Amino acid sequence: MKIIPVLVRFGVQLLAATLCARAAHPFLCADSAGNKVAIVSAAGVVEWEYPCKHPQDVWALPNGNFLICYETGAAELTRAKQIVWEYKAGEKTEVHACQPLPDGRVLIVEAGPSRIIEVDRAGKIAKEIKLEVPAAPVKLHNQFRGVRKTQAGHYLVSRKGENQIEELDGNGKSLRRVPVPGDIHEVLLLPNGHILVSCGDGHKVVEFDAAMKVVWSLDENEVPGNPLRLMAGFQRLPNGNTIFCNYLGHGHLGQQPHFFEITRDKKVVWEFADHAHFKTINQIQLLDFPGDVTKGEILR
Repeated sequence: MKIIPVLVRFGVQLLAATLCARAAHPFLCADSAGNKVAIVSAAGVVEWEYPCKHPQDVWALPNGNFLICYETGAAELTRAKQIVWEYKAGEKTEVHACQPLPDGRVLIVEAGPSRIIEVDRAGKIAKEIKLEVPAAPVKLHNQFRGVRKTQAGHYLVSRKGENQIEELDGNGKSLRRVPVPGDIHEVLLLPNGHILVSCGDGHKVVEFDAAMKVVWSLDENEVPGNPLRLMAGFQRLPNGNTIFCNYLGHGHLGQQPHFFEITRDKKVVWEFADHAHFKTINQIQLLDFPGDVTKGEILR
């Protein structure tokens, strides 16, 4: 289903919001400014919500539960909202990324302590990798965003405040750092060896090849009627299209769709806006695509 963005441009905002609230797919999402995670049906109906402070990552797990991280920790919970696993961060710490791993551990990045940890099912830290602190201090809130462990066991780190991607090996050795045009929010290793990056307030998305040469990008004004704001989470779909979350904070609440699906040739397939229920959708997982997120079968 494609929603016609011209309605917004003509100022018929109420009608546009009603139309855009029809979703092409059911999805799980995080609304950081709205302080909740939620499930939305393909009809656009909010079917489930769970309150938490500034959620960043959300995952639908193979067992039917949900893994989420929020400002002060991470948790796995059931649809009945029962917490079955939890990690609580210490004081002066913010958590802005988590990832379920094949061995049952949960990857977490902590701003403040500047570290990646893997936490086991008992809630104990099974592995710790210290992240280098820059000579010029970065404010705690701006240190890190998305961090992902690859199938090869390497770590891709979004160094938000340093405007860099860093790749570490499995022991934490830094293999390379690459500058990006913005305060990076998400990074993903694609099956072809390319790296997809959302550049936050750089108002841009960039895809690098294995040699870190730009092979595709999406710039601020290339989506008609939907300028790129703070580019946050995303999901690469099996057909090669990508869902990009366009975080609408920093002065843009209620003004345009929360996210859109776009093709390689930059055609919008569908987009979603529901300003009655959401403020800033910053991470997403479509729920009608099969695959095990712990094995990298869903590309996020």
